[in-house]
Amino acid sequence: MKLRKLFYVLPILYIASFFLGTTPVFATEEMNPYTYEVVKPENQVDDVGYFNLRMQPDQEQTVQIKLKNQTDQEVTVAIGLNGAKTNSNGVIEFGPSVLENDASLKYDFKEIVTGPETTVIPANGETTVDITIKMPSATIDGLIVGGIHMKKVPTAEEEEERKKQTGVLNEYAYLVGMVLSEADMIPQADLALNKVYAGLANYRNAVFINFSNVQPNFLDDMGVEAQIMQAGASEVLYDTKKLNMRMAPNSMIDFPVLMDGDRMEAGDYTAHILVTSGDRKWEWDHDFTITEEEADKYNAQDVSLVQERGIDWTLIAMIVGGVFAAFLVIFFIVRAIRKKGNKGKNKKKNKAKKGKKSKG
Repeated sequence: MKLRKLFYVLPILYIASFFLGTTPVFATEEMNPYTYEVVKPENQVDDVGYFNLRMQPDQEQTVQIKLKNQTDQEVTVAIGLNGAKTNSNGVIEFGPSVLENDASLKYDFKEIVTGPETTVIPANGETTVDITIKMPSATIDGLIVGGIHMKKVPTAEEEEERKKQTGVLNEYAYLVGMVLSEADMIPQADLALNKVYAGLANYRNAVFINFSNVQPNFLDDMGVEAQIMQAGASEVLYDTKKLNMRMAPNSMIDFPVLMDGDRMEAGDYTAHILVTSGDRKWEWDHDFTITEEEADKYNAQDVSLVQERGIDWTLIAMIVGGVFAAFLVIFFIVRAIRKKGNKGKNKKKNKAKKGKKSKG
């Protein structure tokens, strides 16, 4: 089985091809001050730029990645190990992720594969990173998949400089894939629907369809069509269609159906879902409920409803009333002061007139 795609996880920009490319990999010093090379062991399957290893039950093996420093200063590299997961766009993530493991996952990549958290590359020198694999004692009938993430640790001076910068900061990292298998024949991917629920997609009201690939194999060329209707009704309120997606082995996806800027309404709904991959298909009808509490919560956070929420006529009336009341208070105060001033002037004039009469 060959994997042919290049994967990115933002905001970190992965310079290295993950499941495509040759080794060694080079980058300019402006992008990354070091390069890496995958040292392919004898049990490497196919000449690819990542680890695709044929393993045995209970086998323990150490594989290596060579790192070469291209600068006159030593470089510290942080190393992370991550199991493959599927994000809401149907893109497989092999780097750092907040996505949860699926319940069908028997063997977590991070428990099978271990390595150092950091390594130091001498100035104008090189070092080797040892990655240890310890296979389960039981035979696995599929794939264990993950990624080795390598990112330069900024120096104290670089960290201070970063704090002064504004806007989006691009951080470069390398990502080396790893696929572990014990046989050529592995089960086909298979899907199971978990739940349908209300939520926010990029701070906009949406309905999420959560389903899992419950087998240890990739699902390629996945398409999803979904319609949301009121329970018992045939009119489609919201729908979406997306093609050319993938799912990682034993992973789940929260697939969003956006509400197109509408307010979320509490009630009972039905979701009709069709997932295809080649000539295979999975189809479900699922009833779900949006509560008043959920609707109020997500409507308050939906950025597309900010303008609507901003026109608060009660608040506007209170502000206008307050300004008018303040104006009246100021008006009467000024008027009272003027009247008092006029009375004083009149008294002085009267005294002056009386003084003239007495002299005459």
